[in-house]
Amino acid sequence: MIEHRPFQSLGAFELDWLSARYHFSFGQYHDPARMGVGPLRVWNDDTVQPGTGFDPHGHRNMEIITYVRRGAITHEDNLGNQGRTPAGDVQVMTAGKGVIHAEYNREPEITQLFQIWIQPAQERLTPRWDQRAFPSQERAGRLVPLASGRPGHDEVLPIHQDAALFGATLRAGQTVRHALGRERQGYLVASTGQLTVNGTTLDARDGAVISEEDEIEITAVAESELLLADLP
Repeated sequence: MIEHRPFQSLGAFELDWLSARYHFSFGQYHDPARMGVGPLRVWNDDTVQPGTGFDPHGHRNMEIITYVRRGAITHEDNLGNQGRTPAGDVQVMTAGKGVIHAEYNREPEITQLFQIWIQPAQERLTPRWDQRAFPSQERAGRLVPLASGRPGHDEVLPIHQDAALFGATLRAGQTVRHALGRERQGYLVASTGQLTVNGTTLDARDGAVISEEDEIEITAVAESELLLADLP
């Protein structure tokens, strides 16, 4: 079953420095039908203006994945971590028993990113932060794990959950397949372009809840970039 969530149907929040769209209930946006998919609790589509960002604030007991789509984001936290994550790269923060961090757009252009929060299998973990480059050519025509807690994904950014976030870039007409299994579920977002997932069309920044599907077949209608969360 594929439940299509068009970009226009997402929750919205606007400030002078931030334009946010929410795939699931978040902040002042609440939809009881959109509370998450399994341990996936947040998928925010944020556009951050130059010279602005999220001032220091706290998190706990969450795996927070940031996928930068355009520009770059600069991270700072009370553990002493600092880092700049440019477009196409990924950062992961285990909030665990508590961390205070800030994220700023210190670029001369807007920054666009996905903030993806996954509830961990354990609480009060030791907080940590890491980032990694994932060149687009490595994801060309295939799904590549970016962050994962699943067996066999030892060389990617780790998270503390039986879940994985995959990325791919596809040329028009290219197809990739992923064995999901009917006992699991997924969430797919077309970052750019247009694609079909098991026959359902997604435009850029649309989402889709995937359930009771043994296999996912994703075909690019136009040149596309996508992210897929494989979830228990």
